[in-house]
Amino acid sequence: MAALKEIKSRIISVRSTLKITSAMKMVASAKLHRVQAKAAALTEFEKSLSKIAAGVDGRVAEQVVSSWSAPHKSVQNVAVVAFSSDGSLCGSFNANVIRLLHNVVEQLKKEGVGQITVYPVGEKIAQAAHKAGYDTCDDFRAMAAAPQYAQMAELAQWLMSMYANGKVDKVCMVYNHFHSMSRQEPRNEVFLPMENAGSEQNGIDTTDYILEPEAVKLQQELLPYLLRIRMYAVLIDSATAEHAARTVAMQTASDNAQGLLDELSLLYNKRRQQAITEELTEIS
Repeated sequence: MAALKEIKSRIISVRSTLKITSAMKMVASAKLHRVQAKAAALTEFEKSLSKIAAGVDGRVAEQVVSSWSAPHKSVQNVAVVAFSSDGSLCGSFNANVIRLLHNVVEQLKKEGVGQITVYPVGEKIAQAAHKAGYDTCDDFRAMAAAPQYAQMAELAQWLMSMYANGKVDKVCMVYNHFHSMSRQEPRNEVFLPMENAGSEQNGIDTTDYILEPEAVKLQQELLPYLLRIRMYAVLIDSATAEHAARTVAMQTASDNAQGLLDELSLLYNKRRQQAITEELTEIS
């Protein structure tokens, strides 16, 4: 009977765990659908804005070189913006981006970069950066919980100002890109210097429009806005990948819990039937 009580206790425990993982899966799935719709709309907006900026930049490419697109002669000070989640229970989501951050920092050191500053966005990447002993700026680490454009625009503007003033020679972004429910790809992208928008002419409207204000002023307004949107888009992309990873992880945990529950229930019924048979044998 002691064995039956132990099995029944395990069944109750597994059922409780199954309820938790199922609830967490539903919450993560709801968050995923909400942020995925925002990511899709933001992607289209960013593409359209990039197309407009490329057309304007093509009109002034021979006259003006943006301070954010001109590479610095010597790269000695690099800022790395790393995105993660605040919590766990999302599979290898955080482990992958932490591993990529370590690889990026090591590669920069091999290239002779003297100063590397990590800007963590998310508690998990912040904890990993501190544990590794990196120089960090924690002013923006809490933005992963509730992604807001204003906060990311502040970070982007801060980095743009430092790059324009020569305090930073390069800015990288390390994050997980959402491909599908089962695939989140760790990426390392260069934020600054930005690619010349006028270098990609495919799909650009070449109509000779009259611009108001003039092309140079439009460029000065569009480029920083495009950079701010780009930083926010990466945050939303990372959030989408996080919720997808957590949904899959909780679904897997729920499936495993259900499988274990079935095994324990079968074992309990066998032991109970065996105990009843033994009691009948003793009586007879």
